Amino acid sequence: MTLLLSIYAFSIGAIVGSFLNVVIHRYPREESVVFPGSHCPQCDAAIRWYDNIPVLSFIVLRGRCRACGAGIAWRYPLVELANALFYLAVFQRTGPTVAFVIVAAIISMTIALIYIDADIQILPDIIDLPGIAIGLGAGALGLGILHPSLMLADSLLDSLFGALLGAAIPLAIIGIYWLLRNVEGMGQGDIKLLAMIGAVTGWRSVVPVLMIGSVVGSIIGVPLAIRSGEGMRTALPFGVFLGIGFLAVLFFGHEMANWYLSFVPR
Repeated sequence: MTLLLSIYAFSIGAIVGSFLNVVIHRYPREESVVFPGSHCPQCDAAIRWYDNIPVLSFIVLRGRCRACGAGIAWRYPLVELANALFYLAVFQRTGPTVAFVIVAAIISMTIALIYIDADIQILPDIIDLPGIAIGLGAGALGLGILHPSLMLADSLLDSLFGALLGAAIPLAIIGIYWLLRNVEGMGQGDIKLLAMIGAVTGWRSVVPVLMIGSVVGSIIGVPLAIRSGEGMRTALPFGVFLGIGFLAVLFFGHEMANWYLSFVPR
């Protein structure tokens, strides 16, 4: 039964990942995510159900549209596979519980935010604001206590304080950066995203997520800044790096904390 449920969780994750691809593609273009149905962006041919099976159809079609032969972006199977694997990882930690539904939803929302921010450097309110509400609900249910293998808020107070701290830190950074250079150091979307992350994981996770995001951003951003020729003025989608930091802390936050404490003198 556990194996069957794991397969089911993986399959649902792949199906939801297919929908995420629709959101990621259409939101920047201000298109409906419902109508019209799935179609090739090159020739507009409707995609039949057997050509719309997550991951498998991409392999069978060899990454090309059946109608016009145009290449299909690798993002499509990667998003589907990533979401499916995350759902499976969450299920292994929570089992068939309410926590699975909540955490899986937050992960899918985070994946969509990462790709949209990478594409147009916008973090849509229609995703991150409901994410804050879901995070507060997770805290109210005490999911951090019920499922200690994941880094989740222990209580509504922990979740609420996490959301406030998540919003306060980027606001402070924006204010300081504005005073020093008269430009915004972070986007307003980052405020809401970090608030969402804080609501989900609790206040103790906000700084680690921000630190991991900053390190990953530096590793990726410095070469991009050098290549662009604009140096430190290069605008980077920091939401991408915050999302990566969140996923790392969600699954490995406790291990990271134990590793850090092993270096603290006692």
